[in-house]
Amino acid sequence: MSVETMMTWADVAFATGPGDRAEAEAGVRDAYAAAGLAAPSVILWAGSPVVASAAAAIHHGGEAAVEALNKAGLGSLILSAAALLTQPLGHSVREEVRTQPWEWARADVLREAGGAGWARMWESTGGLLWPRVNTVVQEIRRGLSVLGGEEAGDLLRQAALDAVLGQHDAAWLSAFDDAPGLAGLARVSRHAGWWFPYADVAIICERPIELHRDEPGRLHRSDGPALVFSDGFALEAWHGMPVPEGFVASMAGLTPERIRAEENAELRRVMLEHFGFDRYLADSGATPIHKDETGILWRIGLPDDEDVVTVEVVNSTAEPDGTFRTYFLRVPPWVQRARQGVAWTFGVKEEDYQPEKET
Repeated sequence: MSVETMMTWADVAFATGPGDRAEAEAGVRDAYAAAGLAAPSVILWAGSPVVASAAAAIHHGGEAAVEALNKAGLGSLILSAAALLTQPLGHSVREEVRTQPWEWARADVLREAGGAGWARMWESTGGLLWPRVNTVVQEIRRGLSVLGGEEAGDLLRQAALDAVLGQHDAAWLSAFDDAPGLAGLARVSRHAGWWFPYADVAIICERPIELHRDEPGRLHRSDGPALVFSDGFALEAWHGMPVPEGFVASMAGLTPERIRAEENAELRRVMLEHFGFDRYLADSGATPIHKDETGILWRIGLPDDEDVVTVEVVNSTAEPDGTFRTYFLRVPPWVQRARQGVAWTFGVKEEDYQPEKET
């Protein structure tokens, strides 16, 4: 698999905005045909996986599912899902359309290359892409699971198991780019998000209209939702950590007092990181606990949580304007001395740390 091909599949996995609906629908029909199934009589589109999952939940659970969603205050979601249920969906054919073709493709590789060959191929293709894609997949599933409370969320998350992942199947499709029987699945993935294959109806979800990630590939945005779909379904995240709706916007007016008052320890850490260690230390009147030639060690005590300990260090390389940038390095709470903390960031013991030898 060439690097160019891998980049193409990475682009597919993280693509945003509308794809080619005609191409996606043709891919669905190709996938059904490859599985030996008649094409669905109707192909419908949903704005996001949440609407399609709600339709699937109502399809499987009937009035009980409607009652649970309505009880959770999701009446508008029920109405959106109803538009996808104007005729019976039939039974799920995900096993035939997605699971079996993947198993056959993998079996072919195992026969030709053996277990070691398959492992090498996966490590150089899908294994590189899947960890990054999986962060998005898991966030969508988490978003479904918390929507409307525990009962409704569980219904939606379970219903989503009927979905083929579309663009988010790019990782495993990259490992079987030319495998027979997968052309339809690949065609859909290049133009759509998740899709739900049933015997009589297929429901295809649009791709997100916005996707924001940090450098390691985790969902992240400091000024709004990190993942947004056209129907309004959105998820907020801070460096991969889910945060409640509106939380990111609320951080614009942070104060040390508000940070200390936050009861959720994980959210408090996010607020502290966003506010900035240096600013928090200055505004809260903190005093250093240790100082030496390597830097200054600060300890921030937080209620019902472990202390946040940072080492303030000055970069030895000057900026273009001649100034020297200051950094705050997060270190474990057991650190007692500045040198000990800096040494930990380099993965060495305090006594072995020689800053003049670091490059």
